[in-house]
Amino acid sequence: MRKLIRPTYPKEFSIGLLLLIFIFSTFLSHQLFDVPFLELSNSNVYPGMILVGIAVIIMVLIIWEEFLFPVKIKEINNKIVYRNKRNKLKTQILIYLFIPAIFGFVYYEYELNHIRFFIWAAVCIIAPVVEKIASGINNYNDFLKLTHDSIEFRNNKKMGIIKLKEVLHLSLVKDENGVIRKFQLLMLNNEEVVIDLDEMELEAFYDSINNYIKKHYEHMLNKTDVNSIS
Repeated sequence: MRKLIRPTYPKEFSIGLLLLIFIFSTFLSHQLFDVPFLELSNSNVYPGMILVGIAVIIMVLIIWEEFLFPVKIKEINNKIVYRNKRNKLKTQILIYLFIPAIFGFVYYEYELNHIRFFIWAAVCIIAPVVEKIASGINNYNDFLKLTHDSIEFRNNKKMGIIKLKEVLHLSLVKDENGVIRKFQLLMLNNEEVVIDLDEMELEAFYDSINNYIKKHYEHMLNKTDVNSIS
């Protein structure tokens, strides 16, 4: 069963906001073209302005990824897998490619104010990479699987499968805001294993992870950790 774990804005509001951004960015994009504002009606730059507005919307959709990719989890037989969706990243990269294509077309088809053009192009091309795509590629294979008898994980540095019957104690390492950053497990053989959630880009799932731990792993937590996730 799939469950939406972080509600998004109502579709009407989201679409209205995107439409407002499109209109606003299309209107402002006249600055890119080497045509005085009062002479726009006598020029052929309107298609170029619309294309720039579309490029801005694509940038927004990649950064505001929950519009196209709301955060959901799938729970089957008391097992939950948390990961960055690979199909999401592939789709983001595919639609991202339209941004440089649009600016390349505008560059070769219109007379431009080059300084303003390159500023707009740089923002639209670089921002999605810095904000989402690079992080998604870096964490492409990361995941955390929680079941009633094991914890399986993988990040860029390490991976493993922890059998709960081999765990003596589980501690939650949190930041100053009380958000879980790591699992610290003390094994029966006194070995310590640290699972770095903060390196796995799983922030959207923290509440769900909290709830699962409380339900299934409470017997391994100390009283402080139990109270903190109540």
